[in-house]
Amino acid sequence: MRVILSGGGTGGHIYPAVSIAKEIIKQYKNAEILFIGTERGLESSIVPKEGFNLFKIKVRGFERKLSLGNVAAVAESFTSLFRVSKIIREFKPDIVIGTGGYVCGSVLLAAALMNVPTLIHEQNAFPGVTNKILARLVDIIAVNFSEAKKYFPQNDKVIVTGNPIRSDMLSISREDGLKEFGFSKELPVVFVVGGSRGAKRLNESVVLLAKEAAGRKNFQMLHMTGETQYEDIVQQFSSEGIALDTAYLKVVPYLHNMPHALAACDIIISRCGASTLSEITALGKPSILIPYPYATDNHQEYNARALEKNGAAVVILERDLNAELLYNEVLDMLNKPAKANQMKIKSKELGRTDAAYVIVKAAEKLVKKMEV
Repeated sequence: MRVILSGGGTGGHIYPAVSIAKEIIKQYKNAEILFIGTERGLESSIVPKEGFNLFKIKVRGFERKLSLGNVAAVAESFTSLFRVSKIIREFKPDIVIGTGGYVCGSVLLAAALMNVPTLIHEQNAFPGVTNKILARLVDIIAVNFSEAKKYFPQNDKVIVTGNPIRSDMLSISREDGLKEFGFSKELPVVFVVGGSRGAKRLNESVVLLAKEAAGRKNFQMLHMTGETQYEDIVQQFSSEGIALDTAYLKVVPYLHNMPHALAACDIIISRCGASTLSEITALGKPSILIPYPYATDNHQEYNARALEKNGAAVVILERDLNAELLYNEVLDMLNKPAKANQMKIKSKELGRTDAAYVIVKAAEKLVKKMEV
């Protein structure tokens, strides 16, 4: 099978595409895969590191107002459309798959106009603009959340697949995760994820939790602050007299071993990117979710509400967030094992571990159908 994959800008678009690519290779040993992305997006570094070829085009997203930038965006879109069409003619893919980001616009549009089978994957509960536009042209719309179906009027095209996750996410035991961070198996672990770039309000709201973990030692806490805010948070904790990097409290700027952290934790406090929530539910973790309030179309709140509606998470909007509220929510979960266990069950029910497999099988069925 010959496949072109396109997804760009953020890891939330790229990692699902990489997972799909790896599943294709797993099912088709002689598969040939080409990624199309941009120089500016994270795909320029992630895709080559994962061992795949990346063809780069010059394209940018549209601003939500009249501007000279939009004039340049239109010009780049037309130019990239011709470049992508040339690549498709030369590569001759059996199918073109898009996982979101503005780069997908030119790639999937060119493929659809050339009658190449097409599939898009939407990670969020509230679809992005690019995928909503492409929905009318592509053959299959795969969605992570069932809540996203209502935004695509072409219901006969929509399949609910879940979101492809990293394969190593399921291979690490809780014991392995605890050992990685030197945590005891006798006490629960609360994992706070500020995000790779940090989340200031969230980071500052965990001070009471940190004080409880370091002082009373009735639970353990791992706090990833994000690299930009690490020094400020360490200084804040120190000024509060909170002992850092003890057996009960560990504060780090960034984690390269995220699967170990997720395996070790009993409760996670996090933003609400689709990939993060897919990993949380695949592992069946209860969560306290704080949506990023400036996410495009407020999609993080839509994602979070999908878990909350099913009893898998507690949602706190950033405008309501404070140290006391967060502290009380965590202690409520820790002090009510039955409640936490029910949330764990509901989280696990929402989780999908076969999303990449289901997407590849849908792509395979489409290709065979188009060949008839």
